Amino acid sequence: MDYLIEVGTEELPYKFILSAKKQLENSFKKLFKENVIFFDNILFYATPRRLTVIVKNIAQKQEDVQKIIKGPKVSVFYDENNKPTNAAVGFMKKNDITLNDIFVKDDYIQSKINIKGRLTSEIITENIEKIFLSLEGNHFMRWADLSYKFQRPIRWIVSMLDNKELPISIAKVKSSQYSRGHRFKSDSCFIPSIDEYENILFKNNVIVNENKRKQTIIDETIKLAKTIDADVVFDEELLEEVCELCEWVKPVLCSFDPKYLSIPEKVIVTVMAAHQRYFPLYKNGKLLNKFITVANYLGDDVSNIIDGNVRVIKARLEDAIFFYEDDIKTKLEDKLDELKGMTFQKNCGNMFDKTMRLIEISKFLITMLKVDNKKEDILRTAKLAKCDLATKLVFEFTELQGFIGQNYAKSSNENENVALGICEHYFPLNAKSKTPTQIEGQIVSIADKIDNIVSIFAQGKKPTGSADPLGVRRQVLGIVRTILDNKLNIDLVSLIDKTIDISPCKIDNKTQLKNQIIKFIEQRLKIYLNENYRYDVLDCVLSNENSIKNINNLILKLEVVTKLTKNSDFDVFCENANRIIRILKDDKNDNIDTSLFTNQSEKDLYNKLDSFVDNKDYDKIAIFLKELTPYIINFFDNVLVMDKEESVKNNRIALLTKAKNIYFILGDFTKIVN
Repeated sequence: MDYLIEVGTEELPYKFILSAKKQLENSFKKLFKENVIFFDNILFYATPRRLTVIVKNIAQKQEDVQKIIKGPKVSVFYDENNKPTNAAVGFMKKNDITLNDIFVKDDYIQSKINIKGRLTSEIITENIEKIFLSLEGNHFMRWADLSYKFQRPIRWIVSMLDNKELPISIAKVKSSQYSRGHRFKSDSCFIPSIDEYENILFKNNVIVNENKRKQTIIDETIKLAKTIDADVVFDEELLEEVCELCEWVKPVLCSFDPKYLSIPEKVIVTVMAAHQRYFPLYKNGKLLNKFITVANYLGDDVSNIIDGNVRVIKARLEDAIFFYEDDIKTKLEDKLDELKGMTFQKNCGNMFDKTMRLIEISKFLITMLKVDNKKEDILRTAKLAKCDLATKLVFEFTELQGFIGQNYAKSSNENENVALGICEHYFPLNAKSKTPTQIEGQIVSIADKIDNIVSIFAQGKKPTGSADPLGVRRQVLGIVRTILDNKLNIDLVSLIDKTIDISPCKIDNKTQLKNQIIKFIEQRLKIYLNENYRYDVLDCVLSNENSIKNINNLILKLEVVTKLTKNSDFDVFCENANRIIRILKDDKNDNIDTSLFTNQSEKDLYNKLDSFVDNKDYDKIAIFLKELTPYIINFFDNVLVMDKEESVKNNRIALLTKAKNIYFILGDFTKIVN
């Protein structure tokens, strides 16, 4: 049988819808797992007015189970006359058993009891309100005289099990088999069966399945664009947002005055997409003065929709063109002094102060990366990177920071690399977007992000589960990705030291602050790398070095150790490496006296170890360690490490320490799980 729950509300914010689906998925899976209720799969649907969960092929009841329960000791269960005590009576009554049901094991009273599985309907009824009212999000509200809080007022509920109503109540709203169609179509529609749910709603102008709704948006928008021989470029985030803003899909073609095309394309697209949720249209790769808006509308007369959207876009573009023309009256560099009036962070100075720090940190990175030939452009980029924050256009459209800086830099006749660096120093914009492509943007991007990270930690505002000031997690990931994508040999420990030294924040303990930041970056790095590398391999390689001193070097080691784990003889390799590590623990002395050797296997192992050359080629080091394995096996087969002669014992420990130090170049192999 199947179960359907639809909670109907007033219009929900789209970001809450995305979050609610994930929360509901976790809650329902947890409920069924904890209660051992089997099901095939769970479907989650949502529109602005409803959250729907359908559980397919759910078990009618829990399975009956037999369980052995443990009671009191025999001496407590029986009195001196071998009669059940009060404790015994209480135990039997609690578990609904008699003296005939008990037996003794290990001096304790025990009994086998049969636990009858509860009906799934009972478990759902008991828990469904808690699941929905436990959803979390911003700006929850109360309504009427209720004490309950939810994102928006709940107006109706459909609850069906095995195609029959399963009565429930959430926030004093009782369920039924009546849903509601599109706001302009019907007040209610009867759901005769769960299989017909999606189709019934479609007949009432609600595309409840988001994948189908999204595909409809794509298909209908492309179809409409083709009527004017135009193309639509879909931004996935915008597409997802528009999908969660409508129940029915009605694409509408609109246009604006071509004069606004004189504004930088990025500005127009941002106004249309980010502010108005319009899909821009292109022809031969060139932006047109036309766009498509998707209306949650029934009917064919869209004249009012066109008029309303044209008025809105005109007003927004009028602002944009006014700000743009006013901004370019002066050079970008002239905006630098205006940054003095813009606070960066409390106790961290203003944006002009931050710019001076970007210049200092960039100088430090130029020396570290040995790119003196690019010094002039890099420092110019650092100087101008934040100037567009003082422009009217960025003040109005904050999403354009960097992009506007690039455009204004070009109009101010700045070097092309400097202009691009100003734009790219904000990259990557998210976890999947591209990193800076040129050294100017790469260095200033890392300088900007490390300054943000240090500033936040210095104020004691490090990220928590519910707060992440300045998006510090994203900033760390941005630094890591920029380093890896561009093979930059940056010592992040030294960079943190430098940034702390020039920080304007009051710092009582610089070492403690440094260690907090290092630990946080290492944690984020490990999470990021775990997408491509086994967790135990990460533990192995990360355990013996400061991983953020050279992230590219770390990747090379991870690749080599990963290849080692795939060899057929890795178990033997790992076993012998671990044997050495376990014996030595914290021993560090590797001064060997060859005159104390008493066995040929000692000499053979020593000669092999003595031939090792650390050339930082980790593939060759791995080959050497594989070749070392038979020497170690032979050594342990023929030598007692803990010899009664102290000098011989210490010499053998020193010999193994030399071997351990070579293994530790790659990692601590005791961390590997075979």
